[in-house]
Amino acid sequence: MKKDIDRAIPKVENVYIVASYEFNSIFKVDEWTIYLINDNTEALETALVVSKGESNAKTTSILRKKLDVLPAKSFAKLEFLHDDVLEVDNIFQVTYFLGGKLLHKDFRFPKFSLKPEAAVDLPLLNSKGIIAD
Repeated sequence: MKKDIDRAIPKVENVYIVASYEFNSIFKVDEWTIYLINDNTEALETALVVSKGESNAKTTSILRKKLDVLPAKSFAKLEFLHDDVLEVDNIFQVTYFLGGKLLHKDFRFPKFSLKPEAAVDLPLLNSKGIIAD
């Protein structure tokens, strides 16, 4: 019976947390907007995202977001990052089902890593930004 258990931990592929540097037309400012990107050919089901910021001196509140389905080759806007939280590590814990398997990955933007001059082309988005580690 033990031989029937798949002991390999599935690797997260083609799923990203990104920070896109965008102009907010309502507040007339450039800001970092966080997206969850599904670049797979299958939908993500029951995607749960828990985000927080932390450093030795500061901790932010925790944000929880649930997406019932994130279709293949699509993205979802999660939140924007205020300038104050760029000075802490921003961690995004993402858990979801894909192909009947539960997958999880912690994505991280280290403090002070979100800089416009470091922006690259983002998958599926028509914008530039930073891809979390």
